[in-house]
Amino acid sequence: MDVEAVADELYALRPEDFTAARNARAAQARKAGDRALAEAIGRMRRPSLSAWAGNLLVRERPEEVRRLLRLGEGLRQAHRELDGALLRELSRRQRDVIGALSRQALHLAAEAGHPLGADAQREVENTLHAVVADAGAAGEWASGRLDRPLSATSGFPAVAEGAAPRREPAASRPRPTAPDPSPGRPSPGRPSPGREKTEDRQERLRRLAGARREADAADRELRAREREAADARREEDTARERAERLELRVAELAGELHRLEDEHRQALAAARTARTRARTADRRVRDAARRAETAAARAERPTETA
Repeated sequence: MDVEAVADELYALRPEDFTAARNARAAQARKAGDRALAEAIGRMRRPSLSAWAGNLLVRERPEEVRRLLRLGEGLRQAHRELDGALLRELSRRQRDVIGALSRQALHLAAEAGHPLGADAQREVENTLHAVVADAGAAGEWASGRLDRPLSATSGFPAVAEGAAPRREPAASRPRPTAPDPSPGRPSPGRPSPGREKTEDRQERLRRLAGARREADAADRELRAREREAADARREEDTARERAERLELRVAELAGELHRLEDEHRQALAAARTARTRARTADRRVRDAARRAETAAARAERPTETA
């Protein structure tokens, strides 16, 4: 038994089965003398309903999960490369894929006997958005061992308004040429093709930067609301962790109580046996005393007759 195998086993369970199974595994490790493993298992937290639903998606819909992970990689790459057309296409696909996965999570959870409420549904969607935006969140979700919903701490990196375009390789940059004295050369006020290309790129960057500013403003508002929800969840987690620690302690004390009760029953049985033996010994003493008294009386009678 190792901690990875135990984690996979526990986080595949329904939430209501988690704590008892975890405590049993921790007790098993402790009985085997592996205190470090027992402590590691004891620290595993029962997943919230939305985290459990996210884990359920990973286990039950692996192909759709891989599709979302690939989509997240593509979006992050497109943001790094300032590829506006690809960003628009992948953002549209992101909405479709996350919407479909959210509905599947809702269906799977209901089938497993745990319909998701509105808050849990939002937490599942927040988790999926975090997976797209953050590679670390993607890896955490893909492990199938979430104990709480994820939220992206920040959006995709914003594009600076004055960001310079990527420098083209020297072979592809237009080389400056001397003015053409021929009558057909461009007029002095007309920009060169290379300059037009640079200005077009800068205009696209400005539009992309403007769109990113709007998205970031909405993202900041979302993060503020998520922080409020996260504070409430932390309070819930703290209370739940304390309850789980106490539950584990209760289980340990219950085991100790069971052992002491066994010892108590054995002590009572030994006391009953000893009491029976003492009574038997007392009865034998009385019988022996009576026999001794009778023998003494018989021994005295011939003397009196003589």
